[in-house]
Amino acid sequence: MGSRPLNRTAPEHENQHVAATANPINRTGEPAVARERHHNEGQGRRLTAAFEALEAFPMLSATRDRVMDLFADGEPTTADLVRVVEGDLALTIAVMRMANRGETAGRRRADSAVRALEVLSSATVLALAQRARTYDFFERTAVWQNLPERFRLHGSATQRAAERIASAVDHDARDRLMVTAMMHDLGKLVLVHAYPGYPAQVHADARTPEERVARERRELGVDHAVVGGVIARRWGLPPVLAQVIESHHSAEATGEAAIIRLADMLAHYLLGAQVTPSELLSAARAVNLNADQLRRIMYELPMVVGSDRPRQIDPCPMSTREVDVLRRLARGMVYKQIASELGLSTSTVRTHLHNVYGKLGAMDRAQAVLIATERGWI
Repeated sequence: MGSRPLNRTAPEHENQHVAATANPINRTGEPAVARERHHNEGQGRRLTAAFEALEAFPMLSATRDRVMDLFADGEPTTADLVRVVEGDLALTIAVMRMANRGETAGRRRADSAVRALEVLSSATVLALAQRARTYDFFERTAVWQNLPERFRLHGSATQRAAERIASAVDHDARDRLMVTAMMHDLGKLVLVHAYPGYPAQVHADARTPEERVARERRELGVDHAVVGGVIARRWGLPPVLAQVIESHHSAEATGEAAIIRLADMLAHYLLGAQVTPSELLSAARAVNLNADQLRRIMYELPMVVGSDRPRQIDPCPMSTREVDVLRRLARGMVYKQIASELGLSTSTVRTHLHNVYGKLGAMDRAQAVLIATERGWI
C-alpha cells in the first residue's frame, strides 16, 4: 500500500514516520483517521524493534583480529587505529557513539574517527572490539546473512570514491567523509528488520540507486537515507553527520552530502552494479566536477589503493610558519624565494628549516619533505 513521505520538518527523533494513504472508509467501516493511527503505531513498533536489533550488528572477525594485533606489540598509533575503525561499520558505530555519549555542552562533538579517538582512550577501542559480536564470512549466522560483508565492500568502495572526489574538489573534511561514507546506508539495516520484504520485494525490478530509492518511498513512505538520519540523531551523533546521511540520495544535495551521493553512485559502478549516466553527470556537476574530470575519476578508481594526498592524523610537531616554509621548499623554491614570498629574512628561513629538521628527525631537506608529505602535514 502506498504511503506519504516522512515529514522532514517534524521533530527529529525515531518515531518520525508517516501514515499509509487509504480510502476514507475500509470494509469494516473504520474511519481513515483511525486506520492511519493504527498504521503509525505499527510502523513505530517495527522501526523501534529494528533500531534495537541494530545494537547487535556484528563486527567482522578480521577487524577484531586486527585490533588485537595492533595492541600485541604495545600502544598502537592513532593513525593505525583510525584505519581499522574506519574500515568496519560496527566498529565505526561503536566508537562514534561512545565518543558522543553524555553531555556535549562545552565540547565539540566527534564527527570523525580521528576526533573520536581524541576523546576516547585506545584502551576503550580495545574493549569495544573485545566485547563486540563478530561475523565471519565462512561461518554466517541466520540473523544478518551476508550483510556485514556487503556493507563492508560498498562502504569501502564509497570511501575510496569520496576521497578521490574530495581530492579533486579540494574538500578538506576528509576525516568526516570517511565516517559518513561508511555509515551512509545505515538505514538499510533498519529496514531489513522492520520490513520482511526488504529489499527484494520492495525494490522488485529496480536496478539503479535512484530507482531503488523511488521504490522505497512509494512502497514504505520513507527511504533508507532518511531512516539513517533518524538513527544517527537517536544515537546523539553530530547533526552534520545525520544531515549528510539523510540527504545523500537527494538531487538537491550540496556540500558533503553531494560528495557522498556521487561517491555512492561511483561505488555501485566500481562494484559492477548499474548506474544512470545522466544521474552520474548531474551528481558530478553538483560538486563542481565536469565530464572530463568525472571520466578521469571513473578510470582511476579501480586502481586506487589509497588517496593521492595523505591525511593528517598524527599531531603535527611543526609550527604554522615552519609548515609554510617547508611547503615552499617542497615546491623547489630556494631560501631567497621563500623569504621574499613570506616576508622573512633568509636567515629566519634557514632557522625555521633547522628547527623542522630537528622536530622531524630529518637529516636534510629531502628527508624532511618526504616525512612531512607521508604524514599529511604538507
